[in-house]
Amino acid sequence: MSQRQVHLITHPLVQHKLTLMRKKDTSTKSFRQLVHELSAMLAYEITRDMPMQDIEIETPLEPMVSRVIDGKKVVLASVLRAGNGFLDGMLDVIPSARVGHVGLYRDPDTLQAVEYYFKMPQEMQERDVIVLDPMLATGNSAVAAVDRIKQTQPRSVRFACLVACPQGLQTFHDRHPDVPVYTPAVDRGLNSHGYIVPGLGDAGDRIFGTK
Repeated sequence: MSQRQVHLITHPLVQHKLTLMRKKDTSTKSFRQLVHELSAMLAYEITRDMPMQDIEIETPLEPMVSRVIDGKKVVLASVLRAGNGFLDGMLDVIPSARVGHVGLYRDPDTLQAVEYYFKMPQEMQERDVIVLDPMLATGNSAVAAVDRIKQTQPRSVRFACLVACPQGLQTFHDRHPDVPVYTPAVDRGLNSHGYIVPGLGDAGDRIFGTK
């Protein structure tokens, strides 16, 4: 696995908000708000090296050549259900992005990802995809999601999560060495149930208040 493909986002505000999210007594409301704020911050880092093109525009004073993101609109691909917690904050920063969904659940016995839904925008060949999934734990769901997204032949794929671990990164990059991962934290490892430790618990349950 190339370390260049793991972008650790260490900005103080990002780290501060992640710490608040990790606390077990953080309320559902606060957790949801923190995800919203943190995801908006991550959007800046994830889009930092996207290709640009020059276009001609007119300011109120004169014509000029200025820069915009090249190609068709960005696609935010949410891995259901927890990935939806990322969407609003990302859309605040990239409001014209298209949104796709990959429905996966983790089999509790095998820890393998099982797909139940898949929907992406059209003309993916000219689009840059940002895959949103809060936890890169075993890596199985991330691999399955990117496998399916790559079948649509997007121009590029990036993966964003709140917390990753070495096992998940290894599994993911063994299968997708070309896809960079953006995360504020790479934690110690996995427990016997496949959860990241120390982690922040089940992100979906904490975002939606289902546990």
